[in-house]
Amino acid sequence: MKKKILVLCTGNSCRSQIAHGYLAKFAGEKAEVYSAGVETHGVNPKAIATMQEDGIDISGHTSNNVLEYEGIDFDFVITVCDNAKERCPYFPTNAKKFHYNFPDPAKFVGSEEDTKQEFTRVREMIKTYCLEFVQTNL
Repeated sequence: MKKKILVLCTGNSCRSQIAHGYLAKFAGEKAEVYSAGVETHGVNPKAIATMQEDGIDISGHTSNNVLEYEGIDFDFVITVCDNAKERCPYFPTNAKKFHYNFPDPAKFVGSEEDTKQEFTRVREMIKTYCLEFVQTNL
């Protein structure tokens, strides 16, 4: 039976979308992956671009509010920022909870090239985390 994984962030626009893409890739048929935010900000175009550079297309993803998934019994809930961890509503679930506070590349201030490098740096951090998560938990 497929495991259900929810990735939570503040706005479901960047870090959670990147994690969603990698978890889906690495888990394959072992899991159904969802991502959501405590708010919705739309999928960040730079997140889409940085994932395309690594061969993963998240351009069809949508920005979803966590309340949309109230009826789903998740096996795992992963928060990828402190704000989401603190603001996440209670789910009546037995899900194992995981947390890692990734830097927010969308808040990085710098030149276009420096911003691209920051997105790549954070993407690689999330990629490593997701691979290890799948290898350890699925």
